[in-house]
Amino acid sequence: MSVARIVSALQFCPGGCVFGPPARRDPAPSLQSQVFNLLLRLLPYKQQLASAEAVQAHVQKLALQPASFEPAGLGRNVEAVLTKMGGWPVYYTAPSSGHEGCNHVMFMHGGGYINEIAPAHWRFVGQMTREAGVVCVVPIYPLAPRATAKDVVPATGELLRMLLEDAGSAKVTVVGNSAGAGLALAACQWLRDRGHRQPDRMVLISPGADGSVSRPEQAEIAARDPIQDLPGIVEAARLYAGGLDVGHPFVSPLNGAFRSLAPMTIFSGTRDLLYPDSVDLAARARAAGVPVELHLWRDQPHNYALMPTPEGRRARAIILRAVA
Repeated sequence: MSVARIVSALQFCPGGCVFGPPARRDPAPSLQSQVFNLLLRLLPYKQQLASAEAVQAHVQKLALQPASFEPAGLGRNVEAVLTKMGGWPVYYTAPSSGHEGCNHVMFMHGGGYINEIAPAHWRFVGQMTREAGVVCVVPIYPLAPRATAKDVVPATGELLRMLLEDAGSAKVTVVGNSAGAGLALAACQWLRDRGHRQPDRMVLISPGADGSVSRPEQAEIAARDPIQDLPGIVEAARLYAGGLDVGHPFVSPLNGAFRSLAPMTIFSGTRDLLYPDSVDLAARARAAGVPVELHLWRDQPHNYALMPTPEGRRARAIILRAVA
């Protein structure tokens, strides 16, 4: 089924349950989100992705700065411990009241594979830890171009395998946003291909599932996207691919197999130039027998689920219920 036909069938149902009969139409975006879309255009995100040269300059600038990934903004009643697993820094967060019997979340941060974890990610980790009462495991994976998908995906899969083993009967949910969501999906495909068990659920927020970003309609959507631009995303994916083809499932897990994967909850918005890939991802997973919820909301930008808007709060409420 084409993306256009799927989107036509969705009717943007407010609860995000996309498959099945059309539901009532999604209400207009809130005033707060409309204002937030305007404000996002004033920030430098889109400029940093305007060209391959802009991405290269950004990467070179970051290489001259010390890495900054310490928790900032976890909030009250959350404890964090730093350890190392597989040579990577890995943070564990837990409720201050104790973690006995807690379920687990492995959180993979976004940033186009070239940016470190950001305060907005830590605030989200803190909220999940505190309000859902979970232990969050946050790998600080190495970034492109010094690390590439050939090594990062298997290492992430191995970390997830160890977490699943250590968690015992506790529920384990993998949550990722943007590039982190693509990495989470690729790692789960790696697990499946090696006969290891899957997590209980994947939550994929604005997933970067296809590094080629080659759909004709994405050029038109890019003009409305307040955060992302096509040339920069393509260049970041090229850097992350390293010696692999950008179409390899490690870089573009949309091209991987979907059989026997964990159930998925996917969030995307129609001001996100990546949203056609999310629609296709949901369709392919469902065709392979994987239970899927796709929350596709009108006029919402990339990563809206982490933003301080009514739509973002609604999305986070769904996520908190999914991971608890």
